[in-house]
Amino acid sequence: MKINLSNIYSRRSLARRGFTLIELLLVLVILGILAAIVVPKFSGRTEQARVTAAQAQIATFGTALDAFEVDTGSYPKGRNGLLDLVEQPRDTQNWRGPYLKNEIPLDPWGNAYIYECPGKRNPSSYDLMSMGPDGREGGDDDITNYQQQPSRR
Repeated sequence: MKINLSNIYSRRSLARRGFTLIELLLVLVILGILAAIVVPKFSGRTEQARVTAAQAQIATFGTALDAFEVDTGSYPKGRNGLLDLVEQPRDTQNWRGPYLKNEIPLDPWGNAYIYECPGKRNPSSYDLMSMGPDGREGGDDDITNYQQQPSRR
C-alpha cells in the first residue's frame, strides 16, 4: 500500500485556507467595539458643528435685521418678520432690500427660526431663536440672540 503524502498535505492546506466561524465572529466583535468607541466621538463633533452653524445664522440675521432697522426706522414686526428681509412689506418705506441673498433658511435641525418683535427678552428690539437639537422651545439647548437663564430643576 502506497500513501501519497502530497494529497494529505494538499487537503490540510485547503482546510486551513479559510476562516473558521469563531474567527469571523471575533473579528465582528472587535469591529463592533471599535465602532462603539469611535462613532460617539464623531457624532459629538457633528452636533457641535450644527450649534456653531445656528449661531452663525443668528448672527447673519442680526446683521440683516440691523440694516433693515437703519433703513426703515424699526425692526420687522410680528413672528413672520424675517420674511421682510427678503420681500418688501407693503407698509414700510425706505426698504432697500433684500437684506439676505437667499430665502430664509431653516436651522441646522430642519426647524424654522423663531422671531418675535418686540421681543419678550429684548423689548426694545427682537428675540431670535433656534429650538436646537430637541426641536422644542424653552430647553437648555436653545440657541438665541439673548442670554438665557439656566433652567431650574
